[in-house]
Amino acid sequence: MKDYWFPAKKYGFGWGLPQTWQGWVTVAVFLLCLELATYFFQPRENPVLYPLVVVLLSAIFLVVVYLKGEPSGFR
Repeated sequence: MKDYWFPAKKYGFGWGLPQTWQGWVTVAVFLLCLELATYFFQPRENPVLYPLVVVLLSAIFLVVVYLKGEPSGFR
């Protein structure tokens, strides 16, 4: 049995809340990076760059969740 950081949702598609400390650290680092992006790339001053940074951070987070999460499918 593999140790998954993020369990698959019981109903629907995707993953639920983390079940290990590594998963919680991943979520905390993601939220911290979003906060830093908001501080350094002010949305009003950088209306194009800020959304790109947020999309990039979200994509990286989703890749980590996909790689370390339980295989998910529609349930």
